[in-house]
Amino acid sequence: MASRHSKLEINAGGLQCAAVSDVGMRRSSNQDSMAIALADSNAQWRSHGHLLVVADGMGAHAAGELASKMATDTIAHSYHKRPEDSRSESLVEVIREANKVINAKGQNSVDFQGMGTTCSSLLLLPEGALTAHVGDSRVYRLRENSFDQLTFDHSLVWEMAAAGHATEDEVPAYVPKNVITRSLGPHPTVSIDLEGPFPLRSGDRFLLCSDGLTGPLKPELIGMVSACLSPVEATQSLVDLANLLGGPDNITVMIVEVVDQSQLGSADVSLPIGPKNGGRARHAKPDGSFFVWLKTMLFSRSCKETVSGDHKISMQGKAPYRHHDATPSAANIETLNDIVRQLEDLESERDWQFDWQPIHADRLLAHQAIANGDYQEAVVAFCSAVCRLMQALRAQSVPSSDSSIGLGRE
Repeated sequence: MASRHSKLEINAGGLQCAAVSDVGMRRSSNQDSMAIALADSNAQWRSHGHLLVVADGMGAHAAGELASKMATDTIAHSYHKRPEDSRSESLVEVIREANKVINAKGQNSVDFQGMGTTCSSLLLLPEGALTAHVGDSRVYRLRENSFDQLTFDHSLVWEMAAAGHATEDEVPAYVPKNVITRSLGPHPTVSIDLEGPFPLRSGDRFLLCSDGLTGPLKPELIGMVSACLSPVEATQSLVDLANLLGGPDNITVMIVEVVDQSQLGSADVSLPIGPKNGGRARHAKPDGSFFVWLKTMLFSRSCKETVSGDHKISMQGKAPYRHHDATPSAANIETLNDIVRQLEDLESERDWQFDWQPIHADRLLAHQAIANGDYQEAVVAFCSAVCRLMQALRAQSVPSSDSSIGLGRE
């Protein structure tokens, strides 16, 4: 098993960001990509903001991987070049530009025909958070214990549900869940959803992810883990949980927390140290499948009427589209309890040569916390058990075809 797992951590003034991307348990390559572009001064923050993007490629593995990389590359490089437009319009336009670039590549090469990618972007500004979105990757906001989906899935299931005024769970089971209705690349033009701005508060967390996370895990569980753990711990735990429930697709999850809203413009930016870099982040693809582009960049002018300086941003979209309760509770924690119980059942079934005692100890701590009514501490302990197991398996290079990892789904 070659390098399958990459992580990124960035601390900036008033902001903490962590991301993990993993090839999953059933794929040979990672077609997910991401970009993070942070303003590096108060002036740049007020006029430019922070930009984060996740993309999930489609097509033959080389085509999908290239499509997602082209999307994040183009958006990150081109956004600051449009000073004549408002910031919301600029974001939409650079996503349209990415669509044209990917479409042209597909049209000009037989190997890349039909290539495409989803794209979910988050732009944090003094006026609030904006999302621009195509496909079924998602952006969520976690505020206290409310986990709200800010993007509409461009999927057949969601489109049918919206047309019938139903929920996606009420769409007939024969309707395939993996068919998306909109993406970057297949067509010369594309419609892009813009949502926001949503006012920022200290303590807000935003989560961007590919559907490799939301397929195996329910939103309530994703939100609860995101609420109880630090961004670094939560991203790792969520990827490990998705893998334990089968990991059928590439998994990318990014969490950005507004630690202190009043400090968002400070220039205290700490660049990440990657697993192989040992130093400042750079334009790199550390594991040959996971693409991270990090660069501080200049942004331009901006678009309910929210005013900041000379800028106005008009409220767009209809988000949030789903509300989920992420409160740590006996009901919400039952899935974690069941996963860790199944992990311990594997001890006697699989020849995995590592120490199970710390996993048993974590489970004991979790049950003690539940008995004391401390469900947040129970979440922490259960997730610790999950991460211990997956770290040990990665160290032992358990092959991705090992179906023993696929525990019972929720």
